[in-house]
Amino acid sequence: MAAAKPTPTDSLSFCLAQLTAAAGEGLGGGKDTATNETPLGRALLALRTRHVKAAGGIERFRARGGLRPLLALLRRAAAAGPAPSQAGPGSAPSSVESAASAGPAPSSGPAPSAVSPSTPSPPARLRKTLDLALSILANCCTEGACRAEVRRLGGIVPLVTILQCVKTDSIQNRTARALGNLAMEPESCGDIHSAGAVPLLVESLTACQDSQCLQSVVRALRNLADSPQHRLALAQQGAVRPLAELLAAAPDPALTLALVRALLELSRGCSRACAEQLSLGGGLGPLVSLASHPKRAVREATILILANLCAQGLVRPALGNAGGVEVLLGELRRRRGSSGASPASQQPLVRAVCLLCREAINRARLRDAGGLELLMGLLRDPRANAWHPRVVAALVGFLYDTGALGRLQALGLVPLLAGQLCGEAGDEEEEGREAASWDFPEERTPERAEAGSFRSLRSWLISEGYAAGPGDISPDWSPERCPQPPPPPEPAEPASPAPGPTLLRTPRTVRTVRTPGRSPGAAEEPWGHEGPALLLLSRFSQAPDPSGALVTGPALCGLLAYVTGAPGPPSPRALRILARLTCNPACLEAFVRSYGAALLRAWLVLGVAPDDWPSLSTRPDRSSQHRELGEMLLQNLTVQAESPFGVGALTHLLLSGSPEDRVACALTLPFICRKPSLWRRLLLDQGGLRLLLSALTRPAPHPLFLFFAADSLSCLQGLVSPTVSPALPPAGPLDLDPPSPCLYEPLLGPAPIPAPDLHFLLDSGLRLPAQRAASATASPFFRALLAGSFAEAQMDLVPLRGLSPSAAWPILHHLHGCRGCGAALGPVPPPGQPLLGSEAEEALEAAGRFLLPGLEEELEEAVGSIHLGPQGGPESVGEVFRLGRPRLAAHCARWTLGPGQCPRKRALALVGLVEAAGEEAGPLTEALLAVVMGVELGARVPA
Repeated sequence: MAAAKPTPTDSLSFCLAQLTAAAGEGLGGGKDTATNETPLGRALLALRTRHVKAAGGIERFRARGGLRPLLALLRRAAAAGPAPSQAGPGSAPSSVESAASAGPAPSSGPAPSAVSPSTPSPPARLRKTLDLALSILANCCTEGACRAEVRRLGGIVPLVTILQCVKTDSIQNRTARALGNLAMEPESCGDIHSAGAVPLLVESLTACQDSQCLQSVVRALRNLADSPQHRLALAQQGAVRPLAELLAAAPDPALTLALVRALLELSRGCSRACAEQLSLGGGLGPLVSLASHPKRAVREATILILANLCAQGLVRPALGNAGGVEVLLGELRRRRGSSGASPASQQPLVRAVCLLCREAINRARLRDAGGLELLMGLLRDPRANAWHPRVVAALVGFLYDTGALGRLQALGLVPLLAGQLCGEAGDEEEEGREAASWDFPEERTPERAEAGSFRSLRSWLISEGYAAGPGDISPDWSPERCPQPPPPPEPAEPASPAPGPTLLRTPRTVRTVRTPGRSPGAAEEPWGHEGPALLLLSRFSQAPDPSGALVTGPALCGLLAYVTGAPGPPSPRALRILARLTCNPACLEAFVRSYGAALLRAWLVLGVAPDDWPSLSTRPDRSSQHRELGEMLLQNLTVQAESPFGVGALTHLLLSGSPEDRVACALTLPFICRKPSLWRRLLLDQGGLRLLLSALTRPAPHPLFLFFAADSLSCLQGLVSPTVSPALPPAGPLDLDPPSPCLYEPLLGPAPIPAPDLHFLLDSGLRLPAQRAASATASPFFRALLAGSFAEAQMDLVPLRGLSPSAAWPILHHLHGCRGCGAALGPVPPPGQPLLGSEAEEALEAAGRFLLPGLEEELEEAVGSIHLGPQGGPESVGEVFRLGRPRLAAHCARWTLGPGQCPRKRALALVGLVEAAGEEAGPLTEALLAVVMGVELGARVPA
């Protein structure tokens, strides 16, 4: 088959020449247009279908200067079109050829109209020519270099003029397509806005019936929404409502996709105008329906539009009524359950769900749809920690929803809130005033803000059923149920003896940016990131019996960590929560069971937190304020404990509670009982003290149990012996007298006086001189050995087996009458070295074997003076106890519980004692019991 015959239009040069001639740039303007029409049409068609679409064709067309004559042709067409005031829906430029014959058009703007108003529309051949030119330009504008060239050549204004003058669907389609491509450049986008294209595109949305044309117009509007300023301008010029109306008309699938993509761009950072127009255009219902569209692109874009709309409070109630709450909850639940969903994909949905919690109608829908469980799942998820402050602030909306609060408490909200108090603030952006709850729209008016706020509060209370009518509500009403006496009214939470001034002011509404969704009657407090969590905890603390939720280890630790670790003064609300709990009789047993009273004393009074144990960390220097707070809270518990109800509760716990409760009660009693008749009956007469002591060697029920126990025993010792001043530093366990003269050293010189008549032979071969008479009278053992019927009585060299020289040295001194000469200190190792297996243990064993009780006592005094004296530390207490000596055990207990001892050292010493005692708890129990009761070891103590 023969190849096709080449035609002139196969040449790009020929096509450009025809285009230049038609534009009047080089071929002269006097030629008859009839001779150029057919070649121009063929050239434009070849440019569109062959040259521009070829690989690299757009670049070649631009490099050969094709854009300038193409824009000149369009400019002439724009100048030849009917004036804007005369143009009708079907009007168009009368003749491209007439524009070409009129000479070059000025590039600065459109020329005066040369078309009669009576001209109905250009001929079909000329419309096709304009279609081809616009199609070529739109195709060229798909490349960035061409877009920049078109903008440099001033090609935007002619396109806007054509859009204004020629109302043919095909011309509108291609013009909108070209503008949409140009809008991909930020600079061109701004020029298109400045040229006034937006109203013309909006007009095309309502006038055009062709789906392709509508898609091009919708795409152009989408690309023009490239910045917050441009999105706001589009909304203010009415671009959103016709899009919503088109969406409500159930268009074809392609147009539906274009519409939702455009609405997605326009709703980013959703403005009030955008939300209003979308709602007035009837777009909410179709959007909710499209959320289940089979096409993924439509479905995901629609869901993001719904999420964006939630930023405007005015549209959220209508959105909830349309079913948006269930849609957004379901999508968030699906994405959280999907392993491939990233946190970034969940972020807009989390934000939307939290914003929906600001209106009562949406909160009810969210609660019924399982939203509370979803929000709690977010709070438990460490990967979602950046959203936790937002979620907690959203839950504030349920502050007076008793059913929701009960469900949240059952789901474990309280310990999560306590953990939020010292958490870092999230990185979420702050919401504007448009996002505030639409339950109180009157508060948006600047005038008479206070009166409007009260009117809004009154209407809300009536609608929620808290009041039957306006007459039931006083201006002094407060959600915390504690009105202050006038003047002026200062609603606040129930007063408490918490130290420090409490900021109580007039109610603050949800207009505060940092506190979205706050109750309309909440008193103004210092409101940091912990404010929402504290408000919810305060609400929980006002329940008749908040013990099950708030008086637990995690909740108390969170509150105390916030109070003691806040960089500045803590919120007075946190102090009131603690005071409210300690003043509630229903919480007394919970404070006992959870070791709450011991925790308050350790953390606030003694300054030791669980994280500080056993090594202390640096904390802000506000110890006096914390101590004052701790003493006040413990005093509150004391008032409850010494009341008739408290006495009965404590007695029941100690006598009939579980083993764990009985131990906790015995440990807590010294902290909260000051009546001697009460603590003596419970701790001494009814065995509470022995119960506590026997629990020391069992598995600890609390991380700070041994710290609590050491402190409790010390407090009890102070109750038993109140005359001992706790300010005095602990004395050494045994104070040795000044050294006495040594009576044995004269036997060691070269001329001993008197001369020794006996030598003891050690295993090492060392011979130690001795006096037989003095040695025989020192103990029954040596009297039988040296003066009895044994062979050693006739020997001058008597062997002493199993003794090292250091261990034998204090024995020889003691045999010759030395008391306190310092020889007993010789075998004792310095602090830090083990006593078990040392020469001191060997000497003690030998003193017992040789029936030398005086020497045993002296050696024990030496061990105590070195290891339990000023140079010793808590780590030495366990070492001394391991020697198994009753007197040393008593010394260890006395050192541990001594008045004025550092609480941390006391606790560390008790830890060492428990480790040294092992499973043999008897000696330790007896030693501690004797010291607490102030009796000598071995004396009778209460059973």
